[in-house]
Amino acid sequence: MQTRLPGTQAPELTERVGIVEAILFVTGDAVEKREICRAMEISEAQLNETLDALESGYDFERRGLRLLRFGTHVQLATRPDYAAYVEKLLQPVQKQSLSQAVMETLAVIAYRQPVTKAEIEQVRGVKCDYSVQALVTRGLIEEVGRKEALGRPILYGTTDAFLRHFCISSLSDLPEIDFSALAAKLSAAGAQTASELSDGEAPLADAGSALNSAGSENAQEDGHEPLVRATTSDEPGTAHTLDDTPQM
Repeated sequence: MQTRLPGTQAPELTERVGIVEAILFVTGDAVEKREICRAMEISEAQLNETLDALESGYDFERRGLRLLRFGTHVQLATRPDYAAYVEKLLQPVQKQSLSQAVMETLAVIAYRQPVTKAEIEQVRGVKCDYSVQALVTRGLIEEVGRKEALGRPILYGTTDAFLRHFCISSLSDLPEIDFSALAAKLSAAGAQTASELSDGEAPLADAGSALNSAGSENAQEDGHEPLVRATTSDEPGTAHTLDDTPQM
């Protein structure tokens, strides 16, 4: 059967499934749905129908691949059930984990976005230049605009890569956090200096832990370990002062 070329009549469902599978396989990374629609010259409704068919086929046959959806992106991934065999062959190096300070910063951004760096620091009680830059570098947050205030500071928000790292489809899947209770903890901790608070005692550790737990629970449901974990410092043998930059 000859494959239809772009610009001709829209392919039937079976052929659309094959085309989408080929696109996702070749790209390897997450692809924005509107880009697939543009390439295939189909509507979003047709694409969603195609993705549903592709996903159900993978799941029904328990194939080695599965379809991931997060935000406006889709991606092919290996089925977690077979992860042990893949790891045995490839012996991958474990990804570097996120520190407690970075997790706390990410939690504030995730739950209060869009948010400026100054607003993050107001919630955390420490400077967060290092954490924000680390999250931008990892692609977990991005600039989403400018606040209409003095200096027009940058507003930050999470990315689809954030959803992928925590194995969630949308921000609505995040666990609820009582920020009023956290504010009370921060107020109570105000009399203590940063050196008197260990990472485990930090008031915002609850927020970071809740965010990390969301990723852990979703990852474990899929049969694999979470991609991001919180640790007690940015690097082994380092400590935090009044900002979150690792000190040797």
